[in-house]
Parts: sequence; structure tokens; C-alpha cells
Amino acid sequence: MLAENLENWRQKERQEGRNEGRQEGLQEAELRALESKRNAARKLIALTEMNDQLIAEIEELPVEEVEKLRAETQH
Repeated sequence: MLAENLENWRQKERQEGRNEGRQEGLQEAELRALESKRNAARKLIALTEMNDQLIAEIEELPVEEVEKLRAETQH
């Protein structure tokens, strides 16, 4: 009985660890994807005459984010 309880506990903890690892991995992937979109938007700002709305639509970013990136690149 004790051995069975310990094994169940071990399996539960292991699964929780996996779930936490997956969640962290997903968060890191989302951050990398967002930074990639920002970098692409910076390039579009620098290399084209596209307006912020169009860049936001292409990169699937809020217009405010593109406006912020444009302001950063102009300084």
C-alpha cells in the first residue's frame, strides 16, 4: 500500500513537472515569435514606406506596437 502510494505520488509529481516544462516552453516560443514579428516590423519600417497600419496587419501586431517601434528607430 505504501509503495503504491509512493509510486502514484512520484508519477503525479513527474506529470506536473512535465506540464510546467511544456508551459515554460510555450511561453518562450511565444516570446521568440513576438520578437521575430517586431524585428520584421523594424525592417519594414526601415526599408519601405509602408504605413503603420499596413505593417501591423502584415506582422499581426497592434498598431500601437508598430508606432512604438517606428519611434524607436527614428531616435
